Amino acid sequence: MKTVTTLAELRAARAALDGTVGFVPTMGYLHAGHISLVQLAKQQCGAVVVSIFVNPAQFAPNEDLSAYPRDIPRDLQMLEDAGVDLVWLPTPEVMYPPGFQTWIDLETITQPLEGGMRPGHFRGVATVVAKLFNAVAPHKAYFGQKDAQQVAVIQRMVLDLNFPLEIVVGPTQREADGLALSSRNKYLNEAERAAAPVLHRALQAAQAAYAAGERNGEALRSLMQRTIEHEPLARVQYVSCAHPLTLQELDTITEGALLSLAVYFGKTRLIDNVILD
Repeated sequence: MKTVTTLAELRAARAALDGTVGFVPTMGYLHAGHISLVQLAKQQCGAVVVSIFVNPAQFAPNEDLSAYPRDIPRDLQMLEDAGVDLVWLPTPEVMYPPGFQTWIDLETITQPLEGGMRPGHFRGVATVVAKLFNAVAPHKAYFGQKDAQQVAVIQRMVLDLNFPLEIVVGPTQREADGLALSSRNKYLNEAERAAAPVLHRALQAAQAAYAAGERNGEALRSLMQRTIEHEPLARVQYVSCAHPLTLQELDTITEGALLSLAVYFGKTRLIDNVILD
């Protein structure tokens, strides 16, 4: 496994890779969810590139940039064990050179859900992902379903800007009790960790109601809300039943839906989702 930092090093190493190149962008502090994307890329591609970059542009001033967990030696060992070919560790100066002023804004798909709660977040996400795509030039890029709105935003950007690559979405990886894997889970204390699977239970309850014939969006949102409110340590930020492509809230489900939610446990904010076919 080769590790590079500068853009020149990356381009030289990328030129030496043969065949289809798969790319997994990450912010580090890797877990089994990230490695599942690497494994998927290895199945589909001749070479796999991973980036590790904690992107300051997607954090609001009141968010946890300085506290975001980091462990580069551990990450690199995990990636080497997984058979990654190339790892890029760009610095903020590489990604945002002095005088940086070029941003990518998506007009509507970034407004609801996470975008409504974290203004400017998706401007930072779209910009950094576009820069990563330009630098790595992959044939396929891999993202996890857990960040459903991020996936929708990136798919829209790739379509709108004619990026010559395929976006592959890997399924959400979960703990045995249903909690979606996330780097932020480490912030939970023992009681909060025990309470956190209520997110998955709420989604499962709505999913079961849909399977039983419920097609009213507000009924599914109310069911998720009530399920979470039974957990005293949980504080709901939003519950959503939205169109899976536009992310607009649905009154009646006719073409499937994205169920998603954001919930606080103490100071830790967790998200999760499922897709209704």
